[in-house]
Amino acid sequence: MTLSLYVPRRSVVHRLPAGAKLLALAVLAVVLFARPSLPVVGAALAGVLAVGLLLARLPVATLARQARTVLWWLVGLFVFHALFSDVATAAVTVLRLLALVLAAAVVTSTTRVTEMVAVIERLCAPLRLVGVRPARIGLVISMALRFIPVLAERADRIRQAQAARGGSARGVRGLRTTVTPLLVQLLQMAHTVSEALDARGADDVPPAGGRRAPAAG
Repeated sequence: MTLSLYVPRRSVVHRLPAGAKLLALAVLAVVLFARPSLPVVGAALAGVLAVGLLLARLPVATLARQARTVLWWLVGLFVFHALFSDVATAAVTVLRLLALVLAAAVVTSTTRVTEMVAVIERLCAPLRLVGVRPARIGLVISMALRFIPVLAERADRIRQAQAARGGSARGVRGLRTTVTPLLVQLLQMAHTVSEALDARGADDVPPAGGRRAPAAG
């Protein structure tokens, strides 16, 4: 499994500015929640697939992998809404979530992390007036995006190790035996990263002049 969300291609979608793609994603989310009807969400899902597979020329496996990660959530949502509301509402809810997940996958697969972080830092620039550092927000977003494929790879390794020991399980039990060691590894990685950032002075507050104070000693 690749450790990068970006899929290099020569396409018109890849050449679009990161800000335009993030804005399109936001507009799509607003439309899907403002017009929750089966024709609208169905057309949106078809449009996302057309953009991702035809215009961006992304591999089918890339979008299929993203859909598999939310498969059980989609099944659970469909069953819940089918039981407590109706099948039409269940279908709209599931298709809307799937369309947004795949649209986000298209954006992250056609946009480098550095470009998205730069856009987010520019959007957060006015927050400097209230003491918020946009660079720190960009760092958090960048680390979150880079941790997603790392966690997916760790989950695959755990499942492969369990299968090699003959302990592969499915359903709720299989999910539990995967989530527990994955959570332990996630906490270990978070602790390691926090220590590395602290050692590099990531939490230091620069002085008013803009230069970092010299280290003591």
